[in-house]
Amino acid sequence: MSDELIRLSGVGVEFNAKAVLQDVQLTVKAGEIVTLIGPNGAGKTTLVRIALGLLKPARGEVWRLPKLRIGYMPQKLQIEATLPLSVLRFLRLVPGVTRYSALAALAEVGAEQVIDSPLRNISGGELQRVLLARALLRKPQLLVLDEPVQGVDVAGQAELYRLITRLRDRYRCGVLMVSHDLHLVMSTTDQVVCLNHHVCCSGHPEQVSGDPAFIELFGQDAKSLAIYHHRHDHDHALHGGVVKAHVHGPDCNHDHA
Repeated sequence: MSDELIRLSGVGVEFNAKAVLQDVQLTVKAGEIVTLIGPNGAGKTTLVRIALGLLKPARGEVWRLPKLRIGYMPQKLQIEATLPLSVLRFLRLVPGVTRYSALAALAEVGAEQVIDSPLRNISGGELQRVLLARALLRKPQLLVLDEPVQGVDVAGQAELYRLITRLRDRYRCGVLMVSHDLHLVMSTTDQVVCLNHHVCCSGHPEQVSGDPAFIELFGQDAKSLAIYHHRHDHDHALHGGVVKAHVHGPDCNHDHA
């Protein structure tokens, strides 16, 4: 039986007659972390909205596992400074959540100590953990994380990525993640999808980091990411070639404006 959770095939979207996504293929399986990377305006958020079912593509097909449970962590949360909302009350906005289940979710992400704190007073790292706890409340089969370390310092970023990996290992959920933190992502993800309106290249981190399309988008320094990842995961074997998507030429020329 297939362990696919979601599969996008030939997906295309236009806004105001301008192509945002063209013929995009994407699959996330149970127990797999798939990370979307690409420049600003590449269509990453649009692709996430399609995966969540919030946007219907103009072309292509979207398949989801029947009754798929999805937990979503937004990029950021704007809290009105005068709003008297505690972390517990925020989590209890999710139907059926009790203090016990909220505390359990916070404990999963190492943030149980803030349960009674005003939401506006907690740190950026604590807020990201609260948002991750909220995503876990539905016991998701698929976690969708949009820039999960937004507003967190470097040390906190590394710990959050390790936490996401531990949650994946514990629950065998699939993870679809958007990120700009290339070095950290390359050491914690299973599959990388390089997006710039279409899929430039995809595959395992070591392979993608040496691909010409990846280097064109992120510069010559991006080559070092393959070495970085290998140094932190000595048991990860290289296998297969980079999966090329679509015929756009070997250098994947883009308009970055």
